[in-house]
Amino acid sequence: MIAIIDYGMGNLRSVSKALEHIGVTCEITDNPETIRQSDGIVLPGVGAFPKAMKELEERGLISLIKEQAASGKPVLGICLGMQLLFEASEEIEFTEGLGLLPGTVRKLPAGRKIPHMGWNALETKQESPLLQGLTGNPYVYYVHSFYADTANDVIVSGSDYGVFVPGVVSKGNIYGAQFHPEKSSDVGLKMLQNFKELVETCSSSQQLT
Repeated sequence: MIAIIDYGMGNLRSVSKALEHIGVTCEITDNPETIRQSDGIVLPGVGAFPKAMKELEERGLISLIKEQAASGKPVLGICLGMQLLFEASEEIEFTEGLGLLPGTVRKLPAGRKIPHMGWNALETKQESPLLQGLTGNPYVYYVHSFYADTANDVIVSGSDYGVFVPGVVSKGNIYGAQFHPEKSSDVGLKMLQNFKELVETCSSSQQLT
């Protein structure tokens, strides 16, 4: 079972419907025990970084997410949810994030239309199980005004938009997609399928131990 974390912000139903479409048992929840009993976590999000962190704090979810991440459970952040995985953001005011990935979320540079909205090709920088089975430069759907300024070894793939925007990030059991997999047609569904398989593999290995 994959827990889709509900903190009052995000496209929860569209994410859950996409996961259900590929055969995932999932639950939209902010219940600590349900999250602990899950095999994987999806952190979606649409909106402003400071408000999102405040909502997570008020629900007591910050320490819980960190605890679950430290246990080795696969975590996937989507759009704002991906940005929350980083150390901090400059959106509106400097705000600390979950600190599961190194880097700071910054505003897209002037010179291009903001928000960045639409389809862009992904340029792969390194292999990742999240991109298994995808070849060439697949197109994905973005809607965002901020991007993650992070270390090269965290960036799996990304798109050029006046600056190189990390589209997929990864470190250990922590994964993120700046774009919306649930809105990215077959490419996005394949990425979600790959995350499902990661969760299943991790769950099986933990049961063996």
